[in-house]
Amino acid sequence: MSAAALLPALKCDVAIVGAGPAGLMAAEVLSAQGVQVHVFDGKASVGRKFLLAGKGGLNLTHSEAFERFVERYGDAQPMLRPLLQEFDADTLRAWAQGLGVGTFVGTSGRVFPSDMKAAPLLRAWLARLRAQGVVFHMRHLWKGWNADQALLMDTQEGVLPVQAKATLLALGGGSWARLGSDGAWVPLLQAKGVDVASLQSANCGFDVGEPAAVTPETAIRRDFFKELVGAKPQIAKGWSAVFGERFAGAPLKSVAIHFTDSLGRSFERRGEFVVTATGVEGSLIYAVSNLLRDEITRTGSATFALNLLPAFSPEKVLQEVRHPRGARSLSSHLKGRLGLDGVKAGLLYEVLSKETMQDPVKLAQAIQCLPITVVAARPMDEAISTAGGVTWAALDEQLMCKALPGVFCAGEMVDWEAPTGGYLLTACFATGARAARGIQSYLQS
Repeated sequence: MSAAALLPALKCDVAIVGAGPAGLMAAEVLSAQGVQVHVFDGKASVGRKFLLAGKGGLNLTHSEAFERFVERYGDAQPMLRPLLQEFDADTLRAWAQGLGVGTFVGTSGRVFPSDMKAAPLLRAWLARLRAQGVVFHMRHLWKGWNADQALLMDTQEGVLPVQAKATLLALGGGSWARLGSDGAWVPLLQAKGVDVASLQSANCGFDVGEPAAVTPETAIRRDFFKELVGAKPQIAKGWSAVFGERFAGAPLKSVAIHFTDSLGRSFERRGEFVVTATGVEGSLIYAVSNLLRDEITRTGSATFALNLLPAFSPEKVLQEVRHPRGARSLSSHLKGRLGLDGVKAGLLYEVLSKETMQDPVKLAQAIQCLPITVVAARPMDEAISTAGGVTWAALDEQLMCKALPGVFCAGEMVDWEAPTGGYLLTACFATGARAARGIQSYLQS
């Protein structure tokens, strides 16, 4: 904390700590009702992660049916369902339209602003908030509470105590520390008796490596994979140097993943992802990342089946592999008959033994069921989002901390996770809106 003198206390109705989507939505709902709102953030500008998320096209939400939409939140769906019923995808789109920003549905069902940009939306939003009287305090880093339960803000001028009638913490998870989501709030809340589940990487990449010991539930599947791989030695962690150097950054397009964990939970989907220097990442990996991460925690590794040619029938693949190749090399044969070259062919040679590559039946099976073992999630600061956070049991229905009356939580710092595709932003908005209504009730009580 700053060594400068203690500044005179600032008094307000509501202090919102964190200027991301959850905090800003709460500020909008409250200020629209005439509540005096002050927003504090440790960074120099508002919505830094929001802007970065929109760099390649801001994915606001998803257009799929509500029941399917809610399923994307996994174990947290019973708690998030009522919040999302109050603030769903249609509500979010109408909100954006109210700011003068139209939206459209992409081919994948994802919803984007008409110009695909985050900055115009954020500018219009901030203009509305300021017009409603919201006061912003940037470069104000929250450091906890003093003995009088005032919030302590570390500023360039000194330490500012903030005496608020109610507080909303919307500090994000533990990813993107350079943008402010560093998880530094965890010990501060734990010291006050608030239960916090450990933060973990979500929507993240993984390092590949040697399979760990198997459980009885996965033994048959692993034995099948082992038979496909043959006697080729496993790499302790990461790809071989040759494969990693040649294919790091190469996209695997038009593939499919199937994964069943030791609890019987299954995932199967087509899509694409990218090979990294040490493993895998990308949209298809992010979609199954929670299952892979949890399986690694339980058993030490997770092995998924990669179908390199999901558009082909197994019979067609076997027919083409068995087709006489004459003087052509196996690589030329696979490229000519099945279009397998580049990183896809490289993966076959990386994972399979020489004997398996020469066995047409096993090779055909492996092309559509190639075992890829991951052994570690990439660090949180590389992840798009995090799992864990303030547990639902620690909050009441209005998202107020049971151990801290008058202190509410919203956004990614609450214990839920979701895949990319607009689900993360929608739940941040929904939790911010619910917390705002909870604060209104608290102030009126």
